[in-house]
Amino acid sequence: MIARKFSSAAMRSLRVCVVGSGPAGFYTAEKMLKAHEGAEVDIIDRLPTPFGLVRSGVAPDHPETKIVINQFSRVAHNERCSFFGNVTVGSSISLSELRQIYNVVVLAYGAESDRAFGIPGEDLNGVLSAREFVWWYNGHPDFSNLSPDLKSTDTAIVLGQGNVALDVARILLRPTTELAVTDIASHAMAALKESSIRKVYLVGRRGPVQAACTAKELREILAIKDLYVNIKEADLLQTPADEEEMKNNRIRRRVFELLSKASSSGARHSDPGQRELHFTFFRKPEKFIESNDRSGHVAGVNFEKTTLQGSADSGYQVAVGTGQYEDINCGLVLKSIGYKSIPVDGLPFDHSKGVVPNIRGRVVSSSDVVQPEAGLYVCGWLKRGPTGIIATNLYDAEETVASISEDIEQSGLTSVFASTKPGRNGLQQLLESRNVNVVTFNDWEKIDSEEKRLGSLKGKPREKLTTWNDLLEITSK
Repeated sequence: MIARKFSSAAMRSLRVCVVGSGPAGFYTAEKMLKAHEGAEVDIIDRLPTPFGLVRSGVAPDHPETKIVINQFSRVAHNERCSFFGNVTVGSSISLSELRQIYNVVVLAYGAESDRAFGIPGEDLNGVLSAREFVWWYNGHPDFSNLSPDLKSTDTAIVLGQGNVALDVARILLRPTTELAVTDIASHAMAALKESSIRKVYLVGRRGPVQAACTAKELREILAIKDLYVNIKEADLLQTPADEEEMKNNRIRRRVFELLSKASSSGARHSDPGQRELHFTFFRKPEKFIESNDRSGHVAGVNFEKTTLQGSADSGYQVAVGTGQYEDINCGLVLKSIGYKSIPVDGLPFDHSKGVVPNIRGRVVSSSDVVQPEAGLYVCGWLKRGPTGIIATNLYDAEETVASISEDIEQSGLTSVFASTKPGRNGLQQLLESRNVNVVTFNDWEKIDSEEKRLGSLKGKPREKLTTWNDLLEITSK
């Protein structure tokens, strides 16, 4: 409601830059446009394609999740909004330059790296992050040449039991006839058709009560046709602390119920040639094992068995090692233990948490200092860490925009908000002087149209262009 107070000339000249065009960025732009009539909002992204993880993270067999792109497109078509693709903060333009050009800069560029275990063998061939694998099958231009080896092994281990872990396991196990009618990248489709993988282990360091996935994702992977699901009955034994966790968390209770049902209804043994999904609990990786036959390539994972410590009162149980070990052989490992944000020059950053220190979206110079950086804000994973669903970014954006509005209302005539900034014109001039090949939203619509045209020839919603050259070539036509 604060927003309606802003109708002065100063507000009509408010120049806002949002860095990152994923859900957090578009929701922030949408809220800013509604909150401040006359404000100009520019969205910049290092990729030539907008929508962030909606395009490169959401699984191809989840088309309903991508419908939000229609809402984001309406934001981009607002006459007070512009999209600047193929613009990288750091090389195309610096953060300090953006702060000079705009009254408000909101960083919402998400997480483009991965957490690491830091254990021996992590650099072996065949050990990949789930993010890399997801970006590969979703046609991200940075990973179109990843070429994971799916032919030399029949077994993959996925480390983690969250929704991303279930996504990659499902893509490996789902019949390719079902994936062929999605927007999965053609190079991934070709590799999956020739894949030898028939067995996937989903490994978690804690138990089934603590599995981090949602019931919807779990239900979907359990419904794969002709899939043998293996869950050890001993792993499903509940402690009083487990029961307390489930009593306080409906999602965990529902996930446990689904796992229990899958265990009791499944066959005791798989049929020859049948694809297998093994839920493996109470294991933490100790090291990745190198192959004797293929130097430099992973051949398995050495796990330490774990047990849970913690009380029902604390509501949180921690996995601790037992000193007992076992190996599981495989030729492919996908680490799904979390994405990680990376800083840019001039940005305060908490490396231990992987987030920008902030108070309700206001960037502060460190976690110990509550003095905000004038005109600098953060939203999305960069603000809170890589958690939540797409809609979580909506609430996150509302909070950040509310902070911006409060700061504008309480600022004086000499503040960063009151000063006249060049905004869009200044950005365009600077990028032109550096010969940056900017991709506009109209350019993106050329890409979108071509992808849909190519997809229609194959009975797919779209055939993604997956290289930088192909994407940029279309924009020049």
